[in-house]
Amino acid sequence: MANHAKMIVDKDFIVGEVDKRIYGSFIEHLGRAVYGGIYEPDHQSADEQGFRSDVLELVKGLNVPIVRYPGGNFVSGYNWEDGVGPVADRPKRLELAWRTVEPNLVGFNEFVDWCKKANTEAMMAVNLGTRGPEEARNLIEYSNHASGSYWSDLRIKHGYKDPHKVKTWCLGNEMDGPWQIGAKTAVEYGRIANETAKVMRWVDPTIELVACGSSALGMPTFPDWEATVLDLTYDNVDYISLHQYYGNRDKDTANFLAQSMGMDSFIQTVISTADFVKAKKRSKKNINLSFDEWNVWFHSNESDRKIEPWSIAPPQLEDIYTHEDALVVGCMLISLLKRADRVKMACIAQLVNVIAPIMTENGGAAWKQSIYYPYMHASVFGRGTVLVPLLKSDKYDSKDYTDVPYVEAVAVHNEELGEVTVFAVNRDLDNARAFEIDLRSFGSFRVIEHIVLENDDLKAVNTAANPDRVKPHANGNAKLEQNGTIETSLGKASWNVIRIKL
Repeated sequence: MANHAKMIVDKDFIVGEVDKRIYGSFIEHLGRAVYGGIYEPDHQSADEQGFRSDVLELVKGLNVPIVRYPGGNFVSGYNWEDGVGPVADRPKRLELAWRTVEPNLVGFNEFVDWCKKANTEAMMAVNLGTRGPEEARNLIEYSNHASGSYWSDLRIKHGYKDPHKVKTWCLGNEMDGPWQIGAKTAVEYGRIANETAKVMRWVDPTIELVACGSSALGMPTFPDWEATVLDLTYDNVDYISLHQYYGNRDKDTANFLAQSMGMDSFIQTVISTADFVKAKKRSKKNINLSFDEWNVWFHSNESDRKIEPWSIAPPQLEDIYTHEDALVVGCMLISLLKRADRVKMACIAQLVNVIAPIMTENGGAAWKQSIYYPYMHASVFGRGTVLVPLLKSDKYDSKDYTDVPYVEAVAVHNEELGEVTVFAVNRDLDNARAFEIDLRSFGSFRVIEHIVLENDDLKAVNTAANPDRVKPHANGNAKLEQNGTIETSLGKASWNVIRIKL
């Protein structure tokens, strides 16, 4: 039947458990992410530490489980010691990655405090650009060791009696990128990452470590980089990172909406590479994936070229997101869920102002961008077990992709709540699509709600003056049929959340 898609899921056919950290995010010392984003002591909503409470409320609405910090490219030139101790004594530094001045008003301890207020955890990165094992072992001693040593006692002196117990640590950032301070070959990076991992684990054996994968799918180093790095680090790391951004520079929406298929392929290639190294080493251990930078990023590229260097917190990478961007983010979330067996962490980059779901005005309002909604829906409702999606849909070809399903979907079973949530995107720009969901193995159930994000204008955006231009409604038409299936119509170019009570 034309314009008709169907998905069959069975409770016994599972992809894997969702690790809640798949819904993580990222705060880098870049643009207005920190200063003017999470931190603005002169703002009317600022708390006693200078953190914006209006931003905190929006972050809490996303139910973010983990936030990567402090970078990003920033970390490869960062001295973590600059950001601890009395603020008046902290140096201002030229920040070479983004050519700004870093005042170090917010550092490690303040960020951990902010995480507690935001109901999230820190995912810390160590500098393997200009520094190495020595500074990393000092940082983890400062962070996680109880007391009785130089660095742990210094933390106590700084007002933090209890250790921070940060569990997840990234070994550098994008170290194959020529733009990176201290860029390295795969062998150079693999050796220093392994030695750093060893000493960090000797200080705290309970931590998890993420090795740097290639900076992007299109890097000439990919995937040889992953194979070499894992060959050198396999026994001492738990994850390999993936980074990828997508955009619509050619104003080709059909092709833009298909780009999550490239993300599917990227994930599969990294899994295959990791498993090749596992086989080569005769290991019983799986290396899982941390997709710790992903998003749409292209709108701000031109304006960023005009920023004068050496200012503090200029408006960098401030993409204003459209309705079609939200659809792509929805497709990317579905891609992550479809490999929840191996993608155990992921970070939408970033959280506030910098290619972010949350925007602010300095001294003014904070509001939700269009991409806030699919991210929030997935994080809030997408906890549990991902079911194998047997999906039938008409397909189309675009400039870069063939056999693109008009309907992209996945289902998550939350056994504890007795619910199944279906996330679905209709990529068809002209037509609604009938969609049938067959939950044959679940017995009786009912539809709780059908949330829809749709807009007649693909380029519609939210602004401070009009923060609700792109906003979901709960008037979707999903309903239970007599034959025990759920039938609905997915509006053209729409993101859909269908919640089912078992």
